[in-house]
Amino acid sequence: MIVLGAGPAGLVLGNILMDRGIDCVVLERAERAHVETRSRAGFLAANTVRILDEHGLSDGLHRRGQTHGTCEFRTADGRFRLDYSGLGQRERHTVYPQQDLVSDLLARFLARGGQIRFATEAVAVRDADTDQPAVAVREEDGRPGLWRARYVAGCDGRHGAARRSLPAGTVRHHRDHGVTWLGLLAQAPPSLDAVGYAVHERGFAGHMARTSEVTRYYLQCERGTPAEAWSRERIWDELELRMRAREYGPLHRGPILQRSVVDLESDVLEPLRHGALFLAGDAAGLISPSAAKGANLAVLEAALLARALTDALTSGDSAGLDAYSARCLTHIWRAQEFSHWMIGLLHGPSGTDGESLFHNSLRRSRLASLRTSRSQQDWFAEHYVGV
Repeated sequence: MIVLGAGPAGLVLGNILMDRGIDCVVLERAERAHVETRSRAGFLAANTVRILDEHGLSDGLHRRGQTHGTCEFRTADGRFRLDYSGLGQRERHTVYPQQDLVSDLLARFLARGGQIRFATEAVAVRDADTDQPAVAVREEDGRPGLWRARYVAGCDGRHGAARRSLPAGTVRHHRDHGVTWLGLLAQAPPSLDAVGYAVHERGFAGHMARTSEVTRYYLQCERGTPAEAWSRERIWDELELRMRAREYGPLHRGPILQRSVVDLESDVLEPLRHGALFLAGDAAGLISPSAAKGANLAVLEAALLARALTDALTSGDSAGLDAYSARCLTHIWRAQEFSHWMIGLLHGPSGTDGESLFHNSLRRSRLASLRTSRSQQDWFAEHYVGV
């Protein structure tokens, strides 16, 4: 088995397969140090934790992660909190930085005897319609190479070799939501004991705790804004303004450790199987960070694929592989629908024309329903935590 990409999808898949006695190699284009330090999402759904528990991959998150079950909305009409852990299915998130999870999964995979080839870039997947697919690579020393296995799992993201190698006829569903965030990682303690969503006329602002000393923030900005365009002082001033710090208390300020610009997009491929090539994680579908679903979908897809591959390779039962694409797409589209809903809830047009006023009035009504309606709160909680 060849797995492309050493992110959550690839490493969960690799660990489960190794535990089932199935040999696999992971090909990763980045160096190990980069893989273990690249910052990504940190909210793990309850189902994700259950999957990691089931396969013995959750020791680190139980030792160092923190359970979380509250979010706070701040608007021109005031603020309100939802204890979503007591709503819907009564499930919580576990806050655990993705780079820590990846480090745990990597260490476990290597301890099991798994093979990872870092700095090895997959160039193309060939012969996927045969029972001997091949992956053409550029080895660490720059020389070309070729790897063969019975199956290939493309867990190498939206720009990886798996996507580039898909046959004609693959359907791509894509939507640009027209919203851009400045993503920030600040060396500062969390400023509130909840996930914070601020809806403001100047744009959205978000607060997500990562650790006791590091906080993730988001600021909506104009499309095309460079990551370094705003000074640290401007960033903190804008965060305090949009999060209404005068009314609800100042933010803990600190150095900005990382910056990135995120254009909110949705992207789904169909089908997710092409002969011996299977897609998982961001290679299967890209989802906006508005609902914290990316890593959770990746782990779920990896677990479904691992079970199907195990059945096929150990007992010749291919039913799981045949159903893999449809099963995953059910979860992906459910997550996409909620993400789309969240984008509409948190962002609105800035104009004063009739259409903009109408859209913003609808958004205000949605927020009022979320504040007052128990059935709406239960729906939110179930979809917010679920995948």
